[in-house]
Amino acid sequence: MEYLQNILFAIALVLGIAFFTRNVRRLARNIKLGKEVDLSDNASTRWRNMAMIALGQSKMVVRPVAGIMHVIVYLGFIIINIEVLEIIIDGLLGTHRVFAFMGGFYDFLIASFEVLALLVIVAVIVFWLRRNIIRLQRFIKPEMKGWPEKDGNLILYIELVLMILFLTMNASDLQLQQLGAPHYNEAGAFPVSQFIAPLFEGLSIGTLVLIERSAWWLHILGILFFLNYLYYSKHLHILLAFPNTYYGSLNPKGQFANLESVTREVRLMMDPSADPYAAPAEDAPPPEKFGASDVMDLKWIQLLNAYSCTECGRCTSECPANQTGKKLSPRKIMMDTRDRLEEVGRNITANKGNFVEDGKQLLDDYISREELWACTSCNACVEACPISIDPLSIIMDMRQYLVMEQSAAPSDLNSMMGNIENNGAPWPFNQMDRLNWASES
Repeated sequence: MEYLQNILFAIALVLGIAFFTRNVRRLARNIKLGKEVDLSDNASTRWRNMAMIALGQSKMVVRPVAGIMHVIVYLGFIIINIEVLEIIIDGLLGTHRVFAFMGGFYDFLIASFEVLALLVIVAVIVFWLRRNIIRLQRFIKPEMKGWPEKDGNLILYIELVLMILFLTMNASDLQLQQLGAPHYNEAGAFPVSQFIAPLFEGLSIGTLVLIERSAWWLHILGILFFLNYLYYSKHLHILLAFPNTYYGSLNPKGQFANLESVTREVRLMMDPSADPYAAPAEDAPPPEKFGASDVMDLKWIQLLNAYSCTECGRCTSECPANQTGKKLSPRKIMMDTRDRLEEVGRNITANKGNFVEDGKQLLDDYISREELWACTSCNACVEACPISIDPLSIIMDMRQYLVMEQSAAPSDLNSMMGNIENNGAPWPFNQMDRLNWASES
């Protein structure tokens, strides 16, 4: 019985890590369904972007209230969970506050953790009020109904409970230290939980140990649950923001890549010695599909973008099309891409590694043509995203499919492209007549 708690803790830890590893493998498999793209260039710039944007939160604080609150929660999540290392060692070895030998530095650490825990509680309450009482416009858009709304609140509740359990654990530990209970040597400084400790005055040592151990177990089990819940939540960005900002586009906004297949066609047209009617070589690759109609047609970085989306809505709130009542929401584009990718992933899992055609695709079944053509391609959504997500790239790839594969551009756009082809300009005037207006009196 002496080692029962250690064995139970080891089992819980192994199960938590095993489920997390399974989710990571599934996530990597789904992202790799996208087309290959080489993003190994400019490593120093990419590392700097990751440090500034993901670690330094530089784009979050553009909106000061939400930004500062998010920085507090972020720091709290990172720093407070340093204590998880101590909890894991204590759980496996049966020790208690194994790092207490660090003396004054340990006291400083615990005091810092407690202050941050309190600030996290305050920030979580503010976030909850903004979502549910103030009801900011970007949190009540149509795409946020149902699970996304529940997920946002559930994350806040989990963070609140974890911080309360942390402070409760410390408060009861402080009482046990003051009572001289065996195994609870004096260690740590408790600037916040010292105000909770009086609630436990008069309780027996046995009851206090029960409270402290219960809070300890619930805290670490809650962290393991949260770790595995990330895969199903918008908070997956906690992990993916780092690779997403590292692999973010370094090209000027608005610059589009040329299609290799189109480039080959143009070169063929401009080569006077080429035979345009020659049959393709036997070993020639099959014709490339223009644009994207489903998630497998997108690049892997675009699929990583979809999984990294925080659903914060900054992109949608900056979108001029959305502001004028159009159906387009850049956030919904990313959420729909992720939902379709998850559907494809479940299909592959159910069919033992093979995708079985399900009669669906990202275009029309998830993202409508009306949404795609409402985009002004202004890049406001890309600029606004705090972790370098690029909804516009998905929109443009799907537009490209509609135009080049289905000839399904809006009539006005077809007219413009016809005018460019025939007149060398978007207007329906012959080149010889273009300056007639200047001679009019």
